[in-house]
Amino acid sequence: MKALVYVAPERMEIQEIPEPPPAAGEVLLKVGAAGVCGSDLHGFLGHSERRKPGLVMGHEAVATILELHPSVRGWRRGQRVCFNPLLTCGSCRACLEGRQNLCPTWTLFGMDRLHGTYAERIAVPVVNVLPKPARLSFEEAAAVPLVFLTAWNMLVTHGRIRAGDAVLIWGAGSGVGSAAVQIARAFGARIIATAGAAWKLDRARALGADHVVNHAEQTVSDEVRAFTDRRGVDIVFDHLGKETWETSLKSLARGGRLVTCGATSGAEATTDIRYIYGRQLSIYGTWVGAKRELHEVMRLIAAGRLQPTVHAVLPLAQAAEAHRMMERREQFGKIVLVP
Repeated sequence: MKALVYVAPERMEIQEIPEPPPAAGEVLLKVGAAGVCGSDLHGFLGHSERRKPGLVMGHEAVATILELHPSVRGWRRGQRVCFNPLLTCGSCRACLEGRQNLCPTWTLFGMDRLHGTYAERIAVPVVNVLPKPARLSFEEAAAVPLVFLTAWNMLVTHGRIRAGDAVLIWGAGSGVGSAAVQIARAFGARIIATAGAAWKLDRARALGADHVVNHAEQTVSDEVRAFTDRRGVDIVFDHLGKETWETSLKSLARGGRLVTCGATSGAEATTDIRYIYGRQLSIYGTWVGAKRELHEVMRLIAAGRLQPTVHAVLPLAQAAEAHRMMERREQFGKIVLVP
């Protein structure tokens, strides 16, 4: 089968590799479309030790079942499916408690020499498979799993979002940011969304943001104070890291929650601890989410209450350009590759 293989930093090649036979408890899938993730960009640029030469990257995909191991029941050839990109042991305390994203041996497709979705075929544990929402195209469905699961874990599980909450969402043009705007809107929150370009702010407003801020030209903390009558927001959704960390903390109301899933602008930030305990703030880190959360997301997707945002669809051979678009922050939502 053909696959896009990582060769060296900023270099991937289409190669013929063996088709993976489905092992016990697995199904073999024909990839219809694959989502491009921010962590794929880090791997492409050579910033991740978990992507080695010879690896097929990619976490997200929508696909058709080609073959089932004889041990698999309840599925059939030809079914169109999505799948949870998180792989865990299934037997540790965290997994048994339904908190799979806390599993100490977690990994994702496309990491640690486990081939991912930038390929024509992929073998997946059947416990990770979900039906594709019928109303979505392959390209739309490929833009769902990782970003919506992560945003849900941040806002719903950790952020405990409620109707009327004021929420600051950094980087609304990213895949996870655009998902967060929609989830916050579904819960009836009041949303401040930031982006670095006017056209992205227009798109964020169309998704449901109440107030938009160009973080390249405006002072976000001033805009937050004005929007909330100087109270601050209940939740800050931050995936940018060092450049936004101090503003994120100082934008919170007393008892507010900061949720974070990334550090694209840098991983080391200075924190005045007195500000945290003095204002009784909470900080939560998120890594993907639990399986039950993805099922909750898919119900809302299927009902049309959440809608994946696809910026561009490119052939697999143009994956390097897809990663460059992300590096240049040219997209709003997800970029999708088709084999």
